[in-house]
Amino acid sequence: MASEACCERKPAAADYNPQGRYETIAGLKTYVVGPEQSASRAIVDVYDIFGITPQTLQGADRLSALISDCIVLVPDFFEGSGANPAWFGNNADPEAKAAMSEFRSTKAKPARNVAALARIREEAGRRWPRVEQNVGVFGLCWGGKIAALACGEDNRGAGRKFTVSGTAHPARLEAKDVEALNVPYICLASPGEPADVVAQIKEILSRPGRVGEVETYGSMFHGWMGARANLADEKNREEYERGYQQVADFYAKHL
Repeated sequence: MASEACCERKPAAADYNPQGRYETIAGLKTYVVGPEQSASRAIVDVYDIFGITPQTLQGADRLSALISDCIVLVPDFFEGSGANPAWFGNNADPEAKAAMSEFRSTKAKPARNVAALARIREEAGRRWPRVEQNVGVFGLCWGGKIAALACGEDNRGAGRKFTVSGTAHPARLEAKDVEALNVPYICLASPGEPADVVAQIKEILSRPGRVGEVETYGSMFHGWMGARANLADEKNREEYERGYQQVADFYAKHL
């Protein structure tokens, strides 16, 4: 169940100091927040393509505070250098587009990062044995693709299996990834994601034996819970808080 902190948690802030600390897990610098000694469940929070940002860490802190006995890990898959915002947009020059393409095919390559995520999962179970049977994964944008792929046909066995998966404003959303899932799944979409694919995912998760939740935050934009979140804007802040509360409720129930 969601913890009492859901009633006490401070509103999301534009100016924020993260509450956790960094450790090295499976060779990656990893932000860790939550009751490490008493935790009985854990979430690996996979950031978006921009890497570690205050908005992402604040979201991790909220998940840990809102879910009782839960630690949240944010591994730095990109090792300090996420995508450059200058690479995006219709006005990006050929050099920026080439840099983005190179980044996607190397540091951000899905197979590479699903394997890294599996190593994080394995070491987390060893380091905190109490959470071994209850480890979830949640991904933002790019991280949503990684979270979905990690919970497909290879999602089995001690030290490897995630017990719940989810995403907010996922990148490269595909129904086939959700078809392959073997765990409960939550998808919070924005109007920036393809509505037909979101509808397909909702249909898949409504089938007998499937467990899931899908909602489109119609007033938001792709990235409202991640690095693009503008927490100085009241509406974005409210929907950021609502989104993390919805995710926390889902994981508290299924993790």
